[in-house]
Amino acid sequence: MVTFKIERFDPDVDKAPYFKTYEVMAEKEMSVLEALFYIVENLDGSLAFRYSCRGAVCGSCAMRINGKNRLACQTLIKTLRAKTITVSALPHLPVIKDLVVDMDHFFAKYEKVKPYLINPSPAPAKERTQSVKERARIDEMINCILCGACYSACTVAATDPQFLGPAALTKAYRFLADSRDAARGERLKLVDGEHGALRCHTLFNCAEACPKYIVPTYSIQKLKGGLYGKQS
Repeated sequence: MVTFKIERFDPDVDKAPYFKTYEVMAEKEMSVLEALFYIVENLDGSLAFRYSCRGAVCGSCAMRINGKNRLACQTLIKTLRAKTITVSALPHLPVIKDLVVDMDHFFAKYEKVKPYLINPSPAPAKERTQSVKERARIDEMINCILCGACYSACTVAATDPQFLGPAALTKAYRFLADSRDAARGERLKLVDGEHGALRCHTLFNCAEACPKYIVPTYSIQKLKGGLYGKQS
């Protein structure tokens, strides 16, 4: 048996968050997400959480597990090596209910960096090609699944509501570094200013939290280099 201590909060009913404990019969290779399903199906059907792919691709099940931002589907109970597993919503984000957070501001900042290719030249007959070397420049950034784990872990984003955050800035560099994109000046302008790339304190909290092992600080430093007029 494994004890799950889960933070519960319904803004329409509760005055403050509280923890509720559940005993889960953990099976071999059971993930935290599967344990949450067990709780809903057998112990408490009122528990709210997000999930979708169950394969660490969609990012929906990001939450705080034993003091670290993780994907519940990717986190096996056995790897935590703990008799008690504490689960709460991602910090620094408004809680809709229990483990479900409001991601509206997160995605609004993502949209601000124009996360799509900009190239006004006529489209080629087949496709815009890239060399292997050109593609390699953006390999890591493309792996971002927009789970919000890095954003939630960022102390600057927690204290500055207008800061773009590590996920949006990583996406900004992903397109800045894309050989097919033709909007370098426009993209650098989008990440300039006191709430853009230069606001990052390079604490690496984002890198530690990323379930896809992306280092957002690398992208942010490259953006800073571009803003300072250096080669990016």
